[in-house]
Amino acid sequence: MTSDNAPLKRIRKAARQSRGTRGNPRRGRGLTGKAAQLMARYGIDRALLAATQPQTDQPADKVITIPSPWAAVHAHLLCGIASAMRCRCILLNGAASGTLVHIFGYACDIERTEILYTSLLLQMHHALAATPAPQETRSVRAWRRSWLLGFATAVTARVRAAEQNAAGQTAAGPVGTGTQTAAVVLASREQVIARRAATAYPITRTARVTYSGTGYRDGYTTGTRADIGTTRLSPRPTASLR
Repeated sequence: MTSDNAPLKRIRKAARQSRGTRGNPRRGRGLTGKAAQLMARYGIDRALLAATQPQTDQPADKVITIPSPWAAVHAHLLCGIASAMRCRCILLNGAASGTLVHIFGYACDIERTEILYTSLLLQMHHALAATPAPQETRSVRAWRRSWLLGFATAVTARVRAAEQNAAGQTAAGPVGTGTQTAAVVLASREQVIARRAATAYPITRTARVTYSGTGYRDGYTTGTRADIGTTRLSPRPTASLR
């Protein structure tokens, strides 16, 4: 993966700045939004470039170990972001303490996923640490788990919105990068990755993350305030991990 080019340097800088603004949430949300927009635009540009110069962005895969605690919730966040960025994730057995996630995608998309996942993971736990469970909560751990899942669902929607917005802006651009070209290129890339994942894992099942706590709505609300995308979506809570 090529991580030393100018666009990715700007993306990493914006992500680092958003993580360093806990004392100023509004500034942090703006910088995170900037990082998401830069990443989405960069992903589209790389996809279109690779359509004519395949050597610039090749299919790849990577296994990421997610340690406990909260491994399943963190995997939910990672896989949600990866899916929004046109990657495929397979959860593996075998981690002694935690979860293994095998990500399939184009090199650019896997790298973008990792950058944003790292930033959002830190933001998520900083926000949770600053949010006490209600006094009437029977199980603080269950409340925290549901809060984290709500946050993860909300920010995943934001990432997907940013990606869709970038694709839409490309579709409205000059001839040669219009609707058909962008749509065909992105669809073709998704098909390539789907085939590679299916070849490696011909038999899979859908994993679902469940929760019993009452913090989901609060976590989701906090996730929407993270404002990592450019288009707001109406809440559609789900605990599905795909």
